[in-house]
Amino acid sequence: VQLVESGGGLVQAGGSLRLSCAASGFRFSNYAMGWYRQAPGKQRELVARITNGGSTNYADSVKGRFAISRDNAKNTVYLQMNSLQPEDTAVYYCNAFYWGTNYWGRGTQVTVSS
Repeated sequence: VQLVESGGGLVQAGGSLRLSCAASGFRFSNYAMGWYRQAPGKQRELVARITNGGSTNYADSVKGRFAISRDNAKNTVYLQMNSLQPEDTAVYYCNAFYWGTNYWGRGTQVTVSS
């Protein structure tokens, strides 16, 4: 099983990034997929989740700015991040969840400068 995140980097406040998570080794279409983030000294928190049926939910702090999507044909989940702010700085992790089974990626760093 592999979840490989990409697309992180350094961006100025107000900018945008698109994260990707390429999945392999499991039946991607069955799994709910999520993006979590962890800032230094803070707990990991849910950013956005998309079910296997395409329903989405978001943390209040990112509603209206971030959008999660998935492409089951490519076994990939995306996180479009707009209007980025310094408080969005964190390591972003991809997660796959199905009936108590959790898989995690290694994370990608997002840094937003003011």
